Amino acid sequence: MTGHTTARQRLTAELLDALRTDGGVRVVTGEPGCGRSTFLDHAARLFRAGPVRHVRADRAHELDDALRTATASGPLLLRVDDADLWDAPSRAALARAAARIRETGVRTTLLLTVAGHRPPPPELSDLPVLRLGPLTPAEAAPLIRERADSEVAPAVREELITEAEGNPALLLALVRRLSPARLSGRRALPRPLVDGEVLADVAGDRLPDDPGGLLLTTAAAARATGEEDADADLVLRACRAATDAPLPDLLTRSEGRLRFRSALMARAVYALAAPEHRRAAHLALAEAAREAEDILPLLHRSWAVPDPALAASLASAATDPASTTPPALRRTALVRAAELTPDGAERARRHLAAAEQTLLAGGVADALRLLDQARGPSAPTPVRGGAELLRGAVLLADGPVEDARESFLLAADLLPPHAAARATLGAADAAWSAGDPASCLSALAPTRTPPTLPLAQACVRVPQEPAAPDDHRGGVAQVGATAPRPESVTPVGDVSRDHRDGMRAVLLARFDLAAAPLRRVVENGLHGTDPDRLLRSAAAALMLGDVTSARRAGARALAAARTHSSAALEPRALEYLAYAELRAGRHQLARTHAEEGLRTAERTGQRNTAAHHHAVLALAASIEGEADLVTEHAEAALRTARRHGLAQAETLAHWAAARADLGAGRPREAAQRLGPLVRPGPRRGHFAVWMLAVPCFVEAAASAGRPQLATGVVEDFTLWAACGADPQAPSQLLRCRALLAAPDTADELYLRALDQHDDTAGDFERARTELLYGKWLRRRRRLREARTRLEEARLGFERCGAPLWAQQAAAELRAGGAAPTTAPAASSGAGDLARLTPQQLRIARYVAEGATNREVALSLSVSTRTVDYHLRNVFATLGLRSRVELVRLVEQEEKTGARL
Repeated sequence: MTGHTTARQRLTAELLDALRTDGGVRVVTGEPGCGRSTFLDHAARLFRAGPVRHVRADRAHELDDALRTATASGPLLLRVDDADLWDAPSRAALARAAARIRETGVRTTLLLTVAGHRPPPPELSDLPVLRLGPLTPAEAAPLIRERADSEVAPAVREELITEAEGNPALLLALVRRLSPARLSGRRALPRPLVDGEVLADVAGDRLPDDPGGLLLTTAAAARATGEEDADADLVLRACRAATDAPLPDLLTRSEGRLRFRSALMARAVYALAAPEHRRAAHLALAEAAREAEDILPLLHRSWAVPDPALAASLASAATDPASTTPPALRRTALVRAAELTPDGAERARRHLAAAEQTLLAGGVADALRLLDQARGPSAPTPVRGGAELLRGAVLLADGPVEDARESFLLAADLLPPHAAARATLGAADAAWSAGDPASCLSALAPTRTPPTLPLAQACVRVPQEPAAPDDHRGGVAQVGATAPRPESVTPVGDVSRDHRDGMRAVLLARFDLAAAPLRRVVENGLHGTDPDRLLRSAAAALMLGDVTSARRAGARALAAARTHSSAALEPRALEYLAYAELRAGRHQLARTHAEEGLRTAERTGQRNTAAHHHAVLALAASIEGEADLVTEHAEAALRTARRHGLAQAETLAHWAAARADLGAGRPREAAQRLGPLVRPGPRRGHFAVWMLAVPCFVEAAASAGRPQLATGVVEDFTLWAACGADPQAPSQLLRCRALLAAPDTADELYLRALDQHDDTAGDFERARTELLYGKWLRRRRRLREARTRLEEARLGFERCGAPLWAQQAAAELRAGGAAPTTAPAASSGAGDLARLTPQQLRIARYVAEGATNREVALSLSVSTRTVDYHLRNVFATLGLRSRVELVRLVEQEEKTGARL
């Protein structure tokens, strides 16, 4: 069974379940080729409550009889295909039947399809709608495998998915078009891949006449900007049409913008128009856009009159640093300039510039294709170096990071000194992400020779930027390094030079030399608006342990990326924000940023960045006690981490799984998971991350009755805590020492740890110390003191949304002969929602707002299987039988002020 079929069947099953409680009627719509009829086929197969009847327009008079039969005998599914093609009287009869089903609650389900590229018939416009969206890449890939007669190369598969834009019919038409040699990658793909022939096969018979040229002009205007809609005034001026002229059915107008109801139809209108008509439309738009930004009329004129003389003007306008033109439009202009450029070297430069703008706009696969064209034999050496530099950046976000490092190093060999230094910094980032400190330090050295001095180890940082390690003592593995003098480094601007000097000093455990350059990086970034410098500023702040500045820089980088329409930088900025919030002990804020970051990373094709967001979500879920979410996000992070060599994301994912074991009261399992990560040996985790897991390992080992396993790592952790890069580390160190101490000294260590917690934010770590101290006191029969500590721990866990950990504290209170001071919520009435876990609460709220399970999954960046699981638990916990009852309960508790 294909992934496409499975996904649509899940969606159908969810719909049938929802229809039992919210009216029994749905209009299923979507663009041509989206699979409306296939969806109804799934519904017919899955509907087992009663018979299925397929009603046609010429049998509309049978609807009343069918409803009477359903009332008398049992449930019935009525299926109506292409209801928009029925005549008006038949549609009216269908509308009356739908109204009866919704108003009287007869045991009938009515599913009807209408085309999504035209307005719905007026008789059916008030009925509830389910719009079938595009396939996700995960759904499209198995569909290709099923329908292709031969092997499909991964790069070809990804391009097919991208070009089809999630349309199943278009995807299958592309597969049919390609020979086995092209599918396997042995021969080049045709260009353009989606041409008029393919689009005619999928949507050609649905195109209406376009006598005024409004459809073609709208499609041409949208093609230039790369947006889904077009400026209505510009299009109407180009067509010389009245502003109040009626629109063709394929178009809709909103807030001064014209938009096709179907993206597929927009592509078909443009591709199937006669070439002379397309040129005329672009020429009219060029004239109408004369008052607009220079790049737009130039671009339209280049399509109307393909004059090579326009290439230089287009390239100049697209690379103007003072221009506010978004990257997507700059990319289009540069690609067109390259197409019009006869000189091979200049064409390669413009393809490279286009690739850079494409990457900023979030088009990873398209950027790689453009880079291939910029690396040809006619390309000058600096251009080939620039292409390798950009390829390294692409692979760092979405590919094997060791390959990224090699691309950066090759770029450094090809580029002049000022640009080569930027490449070596990228190589260091890639080596850091791979968990290779020797290569990281080697990349930062002017001659990139193998290191020979002892190297530091563990630290905390955001991905692709290092933070402070400890020194080489305490059994830490040693790797050699030749330490180049800071003044010998080739300057590339203050930020790059300072960041590199700071990284080198950190890796060499020379924190006395690291602070000044890193502080300059932080301050320089915060005083500007450049997203890349702000990201460097956030990284440097985390190396310094300045979480407040890291959060500020991350937030400003996110705002700057959005202001500059730099889609590729958004997930990175959100990644920095998420890690900064974790470092500050605010895991729920970290979760919010990571959920958004995961969506943007997946949308822009940055799988490595997505893996880091999955790791953050796994860590947050391990605090909240959501075991299934920990497993889901940890496994997702590990899938990419193992394929692309992301040692840091892999270590974080394993740590999250172990912390979930510890929260669930399984210390032996947690110790078994964490031991290889934190103890010396070949399986030790990422050199900059494993130290984070030491407090969990010490607690797990002590709780499992094997404290001797943790003695050595506590000494390593002592060095880490002294670095000052982690505000939580000093209190965690005292807690670790208390866990391993003799009874006559443990008491004082716990109290000192709690005093240290007073100087840092984050309820979770303090509550963990209170819990462990309370356990220690209870086992020594100091029950009154134990109750105080355990109650503080329970309240702290509740404040930070860690219910499983709060249950541990409550269990300890009961074991000591006391009950929590606040009783659980009653089994019914106000406050019922307080009995749900944080994730269950989020899902309940989305469902109460009318979202399907699939929509909830997309919003929370989880699978529909996870949403199904949580929703079943919500219903069981609250004693509900339907979504309608859930909606009522949520509304009731919101009115009474109950917390969601």
